[in-house]
Amino acid sequence: MSAEPYLSGNYAPQLDEVSASDLPVHGRLPDDLSGIYVRNGSNPRFTPKGRYHWFDGDGMLHAVHFEAGRATYRNRFVRTRGLQAELEAGQSLWTGLSEAPDFGNPRGPFKDTANTDLVYHAGQLLALWWLGGKPYVMALPSLETQGIQKYDGRLGKGMCAHPKVDPVTGEMMFIDYGPLPPFLTYGVIDAHGRLVHKTPIDLPGPRLQHDIAITKRLTVLLDLPMYFDPAKLAEGRTVPRFYRDQPSRFGIIPRFGTSRDVRWFEAQAAYVYHTVNAWEEDERVVLIGCKIGNPLARDPSNPTPKQTLPTIGLLQLEPVLYRWTFDLATGATHEEQLDDTLAEFPRMDNRALGRKTRFSYHQRVVAAPTLWFDGVIKYDLERGTSETHRYPAGWYGGETAFCPRVGATAEDDGYLCTFVAEEATGASELHILDARNLADEPVARIPIPQRVPTGYHTWWVSADDLAAQRPLVSGT
Repeated sequence: MSAEPYLSGNYAPQLDEVSASDLPVHGRLPDDLSGIYVRNGSNPRFTPKGRYHWFDGDGMLHAVHFEAGRATYRNRFVRTRGLQAELEAGQSLWTGLSEAPDFGNPRGPFKDTANTDLVYHAGQLLALWWLGGKPYVMALPSLETQGIQKYDGRLGKGMCAHPKVDPVTGEMMFIDYGPLPPFLTYGVIDAHGRLVHKTPIDLPGPRLQHDIAITKRLTVLLDLPMYFDPAKLAEGRTVPRFYRDQPSRFGIIPRFGTSRDVRWFEAQAAYVYHTVNAWEEDERVVLIGCKIGNPLARDPSNPTPKQTLPTIGLLQLEPVLYRWTFDLATGATHEEQLDDTLAEFPRMDNRALGRKTRFSYHQRVVAAPTLWFDGVIKYDLERGTSETHRYPAGWYGGETAFCPRVGATAEDDGYLCTFVAEEATGASELHILDARNLADEPVARIPIPQRVPTGYHTWWVSADDLAAQRPLVSGT
């Protein structure tokens, strides 16, 4: 294996942008699947400047469009300002997460790559960055970059990777964070794409924010004890530390609340990259997510692992399904582990976000030093059970998206789509799985005409949402 495992095998970047229509189908292409499955990921266009971290690469979208019984594939770079500058220079202009930030870089110390997540809101597909950057509007089905959504100049610095869209009101809740006060900002964008609420949230210092959760009335904010060492940060170095003597804190805020309205609940020290869902039960808030109790590799306080754990730079991935219950009446926290299988990148039926849900779909982590997913786990919270779909030996997948059948109302009445690749050859396919019968063979396998590298997060844009798409009016 290369000295840079996240630049080799199926992590090697894909530089070609192609379009291919009338893709062959092994099995049956469902006639009640209509829309676009899109996935974002880290894909460096130029040779990295210094040591490479998987989080550094340029954003690239891969998509399959299902329409009139046909499947079309496209992939395109997210043409961020940073990528445009490097294309003009013909080389990398920024160091990455594994190097000291260059605060003397006239373009800024960090390159906003928009490589992490996707969200469809108010008629636009947005590409987002984990460190909190500008939301880039991506046209569908072309995947061309239209420009930056500035929300009439009200957005400010940016938006973190995982905003949440209320499927009933159409409002989108988001956060942003940074090394200087205010360390955390919370906001709401209405169903028409207008930024209607934005407020700073008091924190004791800068934190590595990543995700939030919402209920019908509330938003759950996370203040977790893994963050950049303040002493190192003062020296211009970004070195994460995990502070076991500090609790995890979960802040519950009314949707249009301010910092003084936040109620903080304490729990065991841990890190959470991704939440699944949250909802209200009488005077309680239930949060489901993926908890990592030992998030840093080579931490001398880590217990001996039961299996080989994947690492990404200094980060160690040992995620398990977890439930936190916050009692609004007493201020108490109850927490419990729901499974011991390592699984991450959770997805659910977005039509039920913020309401009590039964099912979620998680990617099963392989016992290996590099992050690979060898199957999908469907969790049933009502029964406390799970079932697993396993990929063929030597094939590894990525995050699924739940794609409801046209006209479906039940929570698991639909399909899961995901890109799957054979590590030895790079052969890539899109697999369509029946969400109700997950352990079965794929409903359809669609060969992709080029290798699809392992990536990050996904979104399903239905045919109805596609028809409601609106162009960016004021862009870059």
